[in-house]
Amino acid sequence: MKERILLVDDDRQMLGVMRRHLEARGYSVSFTDNPSEGLILARDLKPAAVITDAEMPGMDGLTLCRAVKESAGRGGLPVILISGKMTDEEDILSAYDKGADDYLIKPFSMPIMLAKVSAVLRRYSAQAEAGERIKSEGIELNPEARTVSVKGSPVKLTRKEFDLLALLLTSPGKVLSPSFLLERVWGHDPADYNDTHTVEVHLSNLRKKLGPELSARIASVTGVGYKFD
Repeated sequence: MKERILLVDDDRQMLGVMRRHLEARGYSVSFTDNPSEGLILARDLKPAAVITDAEMPGMDGLTLCRAVKESAGRGGLPVILISGKMTDEEDILSAYDKGADDYLIKPFSMPIMLAKVSAVLRRYSAQAEAGERIKSEGIELNPEARTVSVKGSPVKLTRKEFDLLALLLTSPGKVLSPSFLLERVWGHDPADYNDTHTVEVHLSNLRKKLGPELSARIASVTGVGYKFD
């Protein structure tokens, strides 16, 4: 059965171009130029992924992204944002914090779009297969429910913080490079994007939420990467 991709963009020409390339790659495509209808389609069709413009009249892409994520429930639903204005670091980090899994800056090439779709689908597939709880001393992750508890108390993490922690916990003692983390958590090709500050900011926020005892177990290996001891 073909994986369905939902496109939401008020630019009909862009919708047509993306649709043709996705269908040529073997995906089933549904589309709309109305963000409110996009939310309804996301709930009814249960697509494998959503690609939405960030700047649309009536409902912006960040609002749609957050609503889609909330309606998707435990299984989650990857969302890729398209923007011509999201060019500085603050905007990008804000998009991630709202739940976006990746982003495309206009103008972008269709091969890059297809690569990002493939990357987020692989990531979600791997998380679904992982399924079982991940435990380490004092901490427990439930990948299916995407919940975290520290010493029995729930801790609220963003999607990226959760994914970073899951990778570190499942690779104890192994040093993970920033490039590896950018590729696995954000879906970025290291050859195209290697801004390690993005990783640093998210790890800093993660450490604060875990508390001093557990955060100390996320070790920085100078010039190499990070590991969970």
